[in-house]
Amino acid sequence: MKQLYLLGIDIGTSACKAALFDRKGQVLAAANGEYPVYYPEEGWAEQNPEEWWSAVCEAVRQVIRKAGIQPEEIAGVGIDGQSWSAIAIDKGGKVLTNTPIWMDTRAQSICDRLNEEIGEDEIFRIAGNSLQPSYTTAKILWYKENLPEVYCKIYKILQSNSYIAFKLTGQISQDLSQGYGLHCFDMRTGQWDEEMCRKMGIPRDFLPEIVPSDRIIGTVTKKAAEESGLAEGTPVAAGGLDAACGTLGAGVIHSGETQEQGGQAGGMSICIEKYQADPRLILGFHVIPGKWLLQGGTTGGGGVMRWFEREFADYERLMREQTGISSLDQLNEIAEKVKPGCDGLVFLPYMAGERSPIWNPYAKGVFYGLDFSKTKGHMVRACMEGVAFSLRHNLETAEEAGAKAEILRAMGGSANSLLWTQIKSDVTGKTMAVPASDTATTLGAALLAGVGTGFYKDYEEAVAETVKVTRKHQPDPEKKAVYDKNYETYLELYRSLSGLMKKA
Repeated sequence: MKQLYLLGIDIGTSACKAALFDRKGQVLAAANGEYPVYYPEEGWAEQNPEEWWSAVCEAVRQVIRKAGIQPEEIAGVGIDGQSWSAIAIDKGGKVLTNTPIWMDTRAQSICDRLNEEIGEDEIFRIAGNSLQPSYTTAKILWYKENLPEVYCKIYKILQSNSYIAFKLTGQISQDLSQGYGLHCFDMRTGQWDEEMCRKMGIPRDFLPEIVPSDRIIGTVTKKAAEESGLAEGTPVAAGGLDAACGTLGAGVIHSGETQEQGGQAGGMSICIEKYQADPRLILGFHVIPGKWLLQGGTTGGGGVMRWFEREFADYERLMREQTGISSLDQLNEIAEKVKPGCDGLVFLPYMAGERSPIWNPYAKGVFYGLDFSKTKGHMVRACMEGVAFSLRHNLETAEEAGAKAEILRAMGGSANSLLWTQIKSDVTGKTMAVPASDTATTLGAALLAGVGTGFYKDYEEAVAETVKVTRKHQPDPEKKAVYDKNYETYLELYRSLSGLMKKA
């Protein structure tokens, strides 16, 4: 039977997504599988990887059923996943405990101690990233200090995509693009630094061998085929970081090209061809060989709007039943009626602490400028503008570091909002190009399998065949002038409040 399709699997924060693509990058079928985030204590955010696997199996079965294909027609599977997991498994492959995820900041004291004992500069020299509690590094040591009964059973530490790849193939791997989560990873060479492992107290044996993201690490086992509905023997690529796969799926494969992230988290990824680290930003390997991504990662993104809708959109949900218009679309409509700049209302989108460029796990969300004249529409638009300000903050920091973005290729659910995308263009002064925003990340994962299996000869062909820009947004200079004033307020708000945003 001829193999005609590629499957992409995305392990997101709120749900997994599975999508089936033809050679042109057209989606035949897609499905989601939801799972919860657990917040057992302040600063904690964790998930159960076994719930990821159950959701993946259900989503993949739905995709195959919706597409009306035979599983044997799938040429390969690629997987992307959220960053900075610390999935502890034993020798039998059993998950030993929930994994802290990228929003989790419980290990701040461990970071403080390592930065003092080893030295911030020395850690940065090897890892190309500052040591922060949201990364994988300190989470491993947190297990050692707080869950010794788990730590003593650890065989390997996996990332989100490598865990799903393990469940599919039985093979343990660590792809290059996710290496940046560990500070014993040499960002210049792409290899583990054994001396830094020793200094940090992380056993080298915990860390799988590093492989390229498009490496076919194995094939779907009989057990995995029975659980997922895939055909036994289907090739599986190692996969990569969700932001890196989304960057590929948005068509960013050359130096200077930039992806704008509009998923649960926000941020950007600038493709560079040489090592160019800055402690205020995030540096990782691209899933494309020989390239790095200089990234700005913020906790405020599409998740801000999901939070607002959940807490304040009872009326819109009620109206949805009568009009058929989604609550998010209704919020978009009332925000569009408010003037740029929200009549002085400014929002800090630090809803789970903040990552780059301020790196404060205790930062909090703030609405500034509320008065009796402000409406729900003002608050919705302020949320959108606040996320755009965080994007601008990261872009300006990257430019100071020597990496300038020109056109931003937008992806993620928030790119579906014409208003929000235009706001980002006006705030940053950058042109925004929008490919197929909902599927960029799963497409990128699928393309890794496509190149790894020879379905495409290289990434140039893969992107040329599959990535098409659907619309562009040009910045409005008059609106940018309004936003410039609010942006200064945005920066000053954090400077003024940062002394309050610390551990109690």
